[in-house]
Amino acid sequence: MTAGLDTPDRRGRTGLDQVGRDLTGNPRVRVRDVRLLSCNWYVLRTTTFDYRHADGRWSTQERETYDRGNGATVLLYDIARRTVLLTRQFRYPAYVNGHADGMLLETAAGLLDDESPEEAIRREAAEETGHAIGEVEHVFTVYMSPGSVTERLHFYAAPYDSTTRASHGGGIAEEGEDIEVVELGFDHALRLVRDGGIADAKTIMLLQWAALHGPFSPETEDLSR
Repeated sequence: MTAGLDTPDRRGRTGLDQVGRDLTGNPRVRVRDVRLLSCNWYVLRTTTFDYRHADGRWSTQERETYDRGNGATVLLYDIARRTVLLTRQFRYPAYVNGHADGMLLETAAGLLDDESPEEAIRREAAEETGHAIGEVEHVFTVYMSPGSVTERLHFYAAPYDSTTRASHGGGIAEEGEDIEVVELGFDHALRLVRDGGIADAKTIMLLQWAALHGPFSPETEDLSR
């Protein structure tokens, strides 16, 4: 009996080796086997499949995939004050891979679990920044690391101001979160992107969107005058 296969793992899941076996969307891919490597909290699998190349040749390939579920992130902005609200928290994977102290400036984000993306991002914004945001704008949905991680990340933007502040934020202490809320001038945030002070991909993507097409784009700012 193996946890995650025929007996529940710590999250109550079974049959984790069945994911992907029934895929039929691409006739050039035939899944042959799926092996569960780990389900300590998220799920690591090795999948063996046959792949037909453009020249008609078939080859057998193997890929590891890391399944942590899907997520959502949101850029909170104040047009009147020309500011954005970010978080700073310790990220061990970044720390062990060369980031000086592992403390990253980021947009609020989290996993969906059983919620819709909009529900999840409102919850995460409240937990991390302390702001109860209202209407959110969907920006795009992307695969952040498609070579190995299955996660799709839903990107949003939403306004904030003094009236949306509902708590101090900071994350959930019981889950080990220790999050600092950081308000930055938008132009300062863009400078931090250029000099490496902001090194988180989702945050950079949303800041660039805000500058090119979002609340701080020339077109939007002209309309607000």
